[in-house]
Amino acid sequence: MSVAAPVTLSASNLVRRFGKRSVVNDVSLELRRGEVLGLLGHNGAGKSTTLQMLTGVLLPHAGSIEICGFGLAREPDRAKACIGYLPETPPLYRDMHVDDYLVFAARLHRMSVAQATEALDRVKHRCGLQQVGRKVIGTLSKGYQQRVGIAQAIIHNPEVIVLDEPTVGLDPSQIRDIRALIRELGDAHSVILSTHLLGEVETVCDRVEIMHHGRLIYGDSSARMMQYGNGTMKLEEVFIEITGNHSEETSP
Repeated sequence: MSVAAPVTLSASNLVRRFGKRSVVNDVSLELRRGEVLGLLGHNGAGKSTTLQMLTGVLLPHAGSIEICGFGLAREPDRAKACIGYLPETPPLYRDMHVDDYLVFAARLHRMSVAQATEALDRVKHRCGLQQVGRKVIGTLSKGYQQRVGIAQAIIHNPEVIVLDEPTVGLDPSQIRDIRALIRELGDAHSVILSTHLLGEVETVCDRVEIMHHGRLIYGDSSARMMQYGNGTMKLEEVFIEITGNHSEETSP
């Protein structure tokens, strides 16, 4: 009997409002070590807002979050030290050289100079950045800029990696490379990524949660999602049916 991998992220009953509008409503999810979780949904479903709460960028109006056993509200510094975050718009300083920027990111995580130098070599190798270390970030292709964004998210070797739409705007070759990198990261860490690209479910994700109008409406392994409807439906058809059925259930 196999032992379940430890839980690295746990969120319970998250609520977030903007004004009187509820953007995230009663969302609970769990992430385990060695797992890649895909958070799917149409644009505006609440995915980015959920990830911003999970990483401490936004405070929830209700609910709780634990990262590696540390309550994000009670021990924010210790919880955030366990997280690497790539927002939808990568937080890059476009006029900095790649090496200088990544060392800067490492120092923000309170690494010593020696630790930062060692971490720089590690993430450049892992993210395929060995040849661009002395290049200015703003001169790189979007695919390489996305690699730099992922590198800053993992330079402190976090347990949990959170990626918001990591392949949007990339060409097919770049998408393939970034997906391979995410899959590799999932072998040693826990990864949660938001996406509306259903192809990423099949190639990257172990498990899927679907958001619709601020709520989680479906959760299962990616393999079982692909067998939805006796395996006769394409993923796009599965997604449309699940979200469509939920819309019918909640309509007046």
